[in-house]
Amino acid sequence: MQSLPRLVIEPAVRRALEEDLGLAGDITADSVIPPAHHSSVVMAARKPGVVAGLDAAELAFTLVDPSIRLTRHAEDGSAIAAGDIIATVTGPSRALLTGERTALNFLGHLSGIATVTAGVVKAVAGTGAAIVCTRKTTPGLRALEKYAVRAGGGGNHRFSLADAVLIKDNHIAIAGGIATAIRRAKENAGHMVKIEVEVDTLAQLEEAMAEGVDAVLLDNMSAETLRRAVEIVAGRAITEASGGITPETAGDVAKAGVDLISIGWLTHSAPVLDIGLDYRDATG
Repeated sequence: MQSLPRLVIEPAVRRALEEDLGLAGDITADSVIPPAHHSSVVMAARKPGVVAGLDAAELAFTLVDPSIRLTRHAEDGSAIAAGDIIATVTGPSRALLTGERTALNFLGHLSGIATVTAGVVKAVAGTGAAIVCTRKTTPGLRALEKYAVRAGGGGNHRFSLADAVLIKDNHIAIAGGIATAIRRAKENAGHMVKIEVEVDTLAQLEEAMAEGVDAVLLDNMSAETLRRAVEIVAGRAITEASGGITPETAGDVAKAGVDLISIGWLTHSAPVLDIGLDYRDATG
């Protein structure tokens, strides 16, 4: 899959390294390991999953020492089994140990997101529904976490508030109603901007469709209500189901005929994929 540009990844990795190095650097590696010692280590999966974040992991090492070399045995988006070696890393031993935790933090976190995404994508296979993430991301890591969702076979919703108009319950309440909110959005947003509105009931959906919108977010609806909502929309707008959807319920939601299923926990609650760094041998 297409990698993120380095200029997107590097600021996050640099911040993580600065946080880990503190004011004095890695006093453990610097005091225990001879400066000329070189090693080979492997990054290996402890559990099965889907890989994501190798560019960030590699950068965590090479920003510590540009002479480090990372050889990939898997690529982002590939499925791995427990025990599989994801990459071999060689270079100065001090630098390998200094970059280890930051590299594993990125690789484990992003691979965890890719893994749970792949599980939900599998659960809706054959239904025509696509799995997408939300803006419920770790501050500063949105681009990376949304990339991990793509590595797991999912898609992305808005990257920022500037991407599209999404009228939600608080917008509706403050504006004074769905129709008023939609009309104001059409008056004030540019002609290239799509408009989506969140609805909780079929009555709200009917009101939104009467005004004309590009997409409707069907929030916390049962599978039966979703089926009725899809019938009401009848292809006139993109239908998106959201709210409390799990891998166990995603299949039934998808069978209701919605176009998208958006799931916030893909990024905010995915467990880290257990990946370790193991010493293999000295290289000189």
